[in-house]
Amino acid sequence: MLASLALLVLLWTAYGTIAKSSQGLHPDMTEVVAWSRDLSLGYLKHPPLAAWVVWLWFSVFPVAEWSYYLLAMLMPAIALWIVWRISTDYLDPDKRIVGLALLTFVPFFNFHALKFNVNTVLIPLWAATTWFFLMSVRTRSPIWAVLAGIAAAGAMLGKYWSVFLLAGLAVAAVVDERRATYFRSSAPWITIAAGFAALAPHAIWLPLHDFAPFSYAMIVHGVKPFMTVFLGALGYIAGALGYVAVPVIVTLAIARPDGKMLADIGWPRETERRLVAVAFWAPLLLPAVGAVVGRTEITSLWSMPSFTLLPVLLLSSPLISVKRIEAARVLLAAAVFPMVMLIASPVIAALVQRAGPPPVSAQASLLALEVERLWHQATPQPLRLVGGDADLAYGVATYAADRPRPLTGLSPLPPSDISRNGLVWLCFAEDAACRQEAALREGVGGKRFDTQIVRNFFRIPGKPQRYTIVVVPPRP
Repeated sequence: MLASLALLVLLWTAYGTIAKSSQGLHPDMTEVVAWSRDLSLGYLKHPPLAAWVVWLWFSVFPVAEWSYYLLAMLMPAIALWIVWRISTDYLDPDKRIVGLALLTFVPFFNFHALKFNVNTVLIPLWAATTWFFLMSVRTRSPIWAVLAGIAAAGAMLGKYWSVFLLAGLAVAAVVDERRATYFRSSAPWITIAAGFAALAPHAIWLPLHDFAPFSYAMIVHGVKPFMTVFLGALGYIAGALGYVAVPVIVTLAIARPDGKMLADIGWPRETERRLVAVAFWAPLLLPAVGAVVGRTEITSLWSMPSFTLLPVLLLSSPLISVKRIEAARVLLAAAVFPMVMLIASPVIAALVQRAGPPPVSAQASLLALEVERLWHQATPQPLRLVGGDADLAYGVATYAADRPRPLTGLSPLPPSDISRNGLVWLCFAEDAACRQEAALREGVGGKRFDTQIVRNFFRIPGKPQRYTIVVVPPRP
């Protein structure tokens, strides 16, 4: 299985590198790189784990598109390995193979996973937390309890959305028939203690920075009209189920279920399987309830890490049998799918180029080259700081050889540091507000350059985009 998953990672990494070669790295990805240049216990938008992972990764690997896609694909691969381990306790070998193979058709484990961000990093973290929780409830072992607490803290450090996972698993523990034995043991309290201990540094950081991620969340996802959030909650559920349509449809085709079988799939009678069912449904559905109560909008894309237990839920019923020929066909389809996508990847890249990818990502590498050229004409010192439009700054910070720090986030540098290091200010030429800020930089010794960049892809012309660049050299 490890060899199969390694091959899957390589195939999808190659697909991402080729198919996305005409569009560059998504701003979500360059933003995390920018955060990693200024390691912290928290950031303006989110908790810090994604930035920590990126910092560690690029301490070993070069900052390149292929290596970033490789990191991104490791996230679902780790989760799939955990799914394989969980399935050992619930599924026979053929069902294990079918369940895991079907999960590779879910876009969260390939297409969406290629965009590394705070959602992607949750995929293995939710899988690990779920696995350790199930083992802790079954065995009440202190080791599994500690692992569950640490994994839960990791999930919260990835994104606060993980509160729904923790709430859902708490519901699963409370409704389980073994709840009295579980809560009288040391296991749940060890889990809670380990989780709080791992979260303590970030918890201390939050009030020191005015709970900035919460303020950001309220600004972006604040109180909305009731019908808007209600329809959004329904859309979240429908969209989440739509993402897993292929596994569900294939399972129904194999099982040909009647009403009794469907009831046993969705709400099993056995204690172990019912614990799995609640641990699946509660974290998936609680966000819809929370959105309506809190009057906030949610999107089905955020259900990305919620499907660890889907194979067990769909296939663990003793009323379902999987023939060897059916398992072979599903496995063959799962093996062929990434190969077909890899073959199609050059065509996809060309089609994206013809459609005109956003310049903020497609032209970031070329803009970084131009920025460094202008900077080194003005000073022999390395480029340390870039500011202006946030997405442009993130892109240049990612691609520039000097690995500069973007002037965004919670800890702006004092004027003396900016003066000592100098900076480059970046704007889209049509962004009047940014250009006004750029003019202020000109007033303190900066020099403005107006440039136009076009990124062609083979013989397919790209769309030109004009930029304003202000270079402010260091001052002694």
